[in-house]
Amino acid sequence: MTQINTLDPGASPLDYYGYELRRCREAAGLTQKQLGSILGYTASLIGQIETARKVPTLEFSERADVALGTDGLLSRLLTLVMRSQLPSWFQQVAELEARATAIHVFQPLLVHGLLQTEAYAGAVFSAVNDRDLDNRIAARMARQRIFEKDKPPVFWAVLGEAVLYQRLGGPDVMRGQLLKLLACEKNPYVNIQVLPFAAGSHAGFPGAFDIFRFSNDPTIVYSEDYETGHATANPDAVENRMLRYDHLQAAALSVKDSVELIRHVMEERYGEHPSPDQRPMA
Repeated sequence: MTQINTLDPGASPLDYYGYELRRCREAAGLTQKQLGSILGYTASLIGQIETARKVPTLEFSERADVALGTDGLLSRLLTLVMRSQLPSWFQQVAELEARATAIHVFQPLLVHGLLQTEAYAGAVFSAVNDRDLDNRIAARMARQRIFEKDKPPVFWAVLGEAVLYQRLGGPDVMRGQLLKLLACEKNPYVNIQVLPFAAGSHAGFPGAFDIFRFSNDPTIVYSEDYETGHATANPDAVENRMLRYDHLQAAALSVKDSVELIRHVMEERYGEHPSPDQRPMA
């Protein structure tokens, strides 16, 4: 018989999710095994989620909402759960991403997290350690749901050309990642420019940074080091980053030319020709 642990719903968003899942399941008169059968999961998984030992997925949450008639409760809670899985110093950034009306990012060495595939994110995370890898990847993918909103933020990314050549996870991972970047061409809210090697000296040498703009709040700039991140609305810092970003965009290839370069690198280095039906939605 599955041991029933007492959960404190105030301990964390994950505990609250587990508490609500158990409450709704019991209100529906279902055992863990019965709910698992309905959803297509094992009773063990249901138990792990209810006891906050396993992070639920979006698919699980949506199925459970339908089966338990919770009117989307679990899917809504999942946003808080996923945000809580991020490092504490990064949770503020996820909130900024969710509220921003426009996001401008510069990444000289890696594909930005909001554009990564699961496989690429896994390769990035496992470069240091693979502890709790599935949950960390899921939390990163959850951030990308901002592009599914009725009015998503306008997103501009300037990526260094080195991003296309730095092989993470092998050719299949890179091919999938570059396909995802190519798919962004069809999304009017997502714009990618590549800063070519030929640009030479440029305004982004100090490193990666993000700029968040809001409807009614001051613009915020963000950068990070190995241990933590730094966000500020200081007018001088904001003006400095915005000026740098203007110079980076001016030095980068156009969106159209960037698409052609990404396609060329993918075909030349990772050996596959993209066709329209292969391209995943951004």
